[in-house]
Amino acid sequence: MASEASLSLDVVDLKCPLPVLKARKALAGLAPGEVLEVLANDPAAGEDFEAFCLATGHRLIERRSEGTLQRFLIEKCVGRE
Repeated sequence: MASEASLSLDVVDLKCPLPVLKARKALAGLAPGEVLEVLANDPAAGEDFEAFCLATGHRLIERRSEGTLQRFLIEKCVGRE
């Protein structure tokens, strides 16, 4: 299991649906198995990223909160954009 992020994406202060849209674009540039770190503070981001991963087949490795800041690690899965 990959744990180090290949790319970090800061979407702090962006509201739904922008964090997910920017993450989708960032994942498109990664190879399968690489990990995207997303930093967000939108209260809906947790549910949005869980639904995004379920719908696209990418894997949500980690979801962590520190105050209002949330950190997500998403692994790009084979054959997914």
